[in-house]
Amino acid sequence: MPLPPYITHQLKDKNRYQTVYAKYEGSAAAPTAGLHFTEELLEQIQAKGVKIARVTLHVGLGTFRPVKVEDVTEHHMHTEFYHVSEEAADIINETKKQGGRVICVGTTSCRTIESAADDQGIVHATEGDTDIFIYPGYQFKVLDCLITNFHLPESTLLMLVSALAGKENIMAAYREAVEMRYRFFSFGDAMFIK
Repeated sequence: MPLPPYITHQLKDKNRYQTVYAKYEGSAAAPTAGLHFTEELLEQIQAKGVKIARVTLHVGLGTFRPVKVEDVTEHHMHTEFYHVSEEAADIINETKKQGGRVICVGTTSCRTIESAADDQGIVHATEGDTDIFIYPGYQFKVLDCLITNFHLPESTLLMLVSALAGKENIMAAYREAVEMRYRFFSFGDAMFIK
């Protein structure tokens, strides 16, 4: 079971570091926002009429590499394989067409659908490698909201959530998280960003 570099202890139950909807092997780490979901919760969500589109992104170790350059445009993102099925693309596009919101569970799902979308915000069934780097100033083509964990300082993931909610809002949320003693990283607490 691949683990990110900051998990240094042995897990007694390796299934604890896997989402209930995992289907393919290939990631260097689990999409940790998905660890908050159970089969029962997914069934309850679907019973409310929410459509679930499943996409794949094989997270690479580059995701955990801190940004160490002054100019973020000079940060090099490693490529990661992604796949969006025809069914998933149809669900997302129909949701947008009907005025619904696209809510991604995790930055991996966000990066996947943004990679698969054209400039008009239409998601295409596709697969390939992406090196998408989302940071403040990025104009989201598909994503409306995000469920994600609290991320490491200087990470590309912290920049992604700042692109969505604004750096000031994210820093305020992080200050509150520290004050309230929320848990960070893989087994941490989650937030809903819109």
